[in-house]
Amino acid sequence: MRRTTRNLYFERMNTALLYIQSHLDDDLSLDRLAALTCFSPTHFHRIFKGMMGETIADHIRRIRLERAALRLTGGRHSVTDCAFDAGYETVESFSRAFKKMFGCPPSKYRERHWQTLHDRFPGLIHYRPDAARTTLYPKNQKETKMKVRMETISPMRVAFIRKTGPYNQCEEAWEKLCAWAGPKGLLRADTKYLGVGHDDPQVTPPDKIRYDACVTVDETAEGEGKVGIQTVGGGRYAVTTHKGAYENLETTYAELMGQWLPQSGEQLGSGLCFELYRNDPQSTPPEELLTDIYISIG
Repeated sequence: MRRTTRNLYFERMNTALLYIQSHLDDDLSLDRLAALTCFSPTHFHRIFKGMMGETIADHIRRIRLERAALRLTGGRHSVTDCAFDAGYETVESFSRAFKKMFGCPPSKYRERHWQTLHDRFPGLIHYRPDAARTTLYPKNQKETKMKVRMETISPMRVAFIRKTGPYNQCEEAWEKLCAWAGPKGLLRADTKYLGVGHDDPQVTPPDKIRYDACVTVDETAEGEGKVGIQTVGGGRYAVTTHKGAYENLETTYAELMGQWLPQSGEQLGSGLCFELYRNDPQSTPPEELLTDIYISIG
């Protein structure tokens, strides 16, 4: 069956989005991305804005600034490092753009981030504001009893559908992905069901949050329309198991990132973090759901 024009556009857009995602530190000029997707620069600019709701320049700038914000909260990157990594020639221009997006200068962002976490998870996150400038992570943390194991995993080839919006609104992506994969015989006993959350809800606006519903596939599977192909995993990961409803995953993330990671002495890696769903939500009571959370370790 010949691909429809609509499906072709989705496939080319997936190509562009995946390239941007994995080449944030490279040249992401309009001409290069247009050539990658076989559109003229003018057509690519218009199509991207129409499909994504923002210009290509705004999209790249936003993701780079959001990455800078996440690096600042980790405490191991200076404002200067984050400015250059985000593609800014001066710290001053970076600080202006950062403040416009996040409402405060980069130097104050870390303090606000940890204070917000403390307010949301007072039993997990213990923050001492006067230590903000002298420590990499919040002080006065109780010893976490979270069970975390280290795993080295091979890259997994997955078919995926991307959902843009709040994490609690991803059911449609799963329905469409399974409806596509099922008739093709791709949902087998050894198929793994993964979720890739690209963005931190504290950093990214709700309507821009990116979530990929994924199923593992072999080399013979090809993307089609909204269904793309990408690689997830590969490398060293810290893994913990969340038991219970998906809506409570954020609490486990808070303990993993806010307590275990600082106490472990490990650093976040550059790989995609993801969730592995170990049982079927359609036939499993919410309190019995098991989700393995994988965070990349450098």
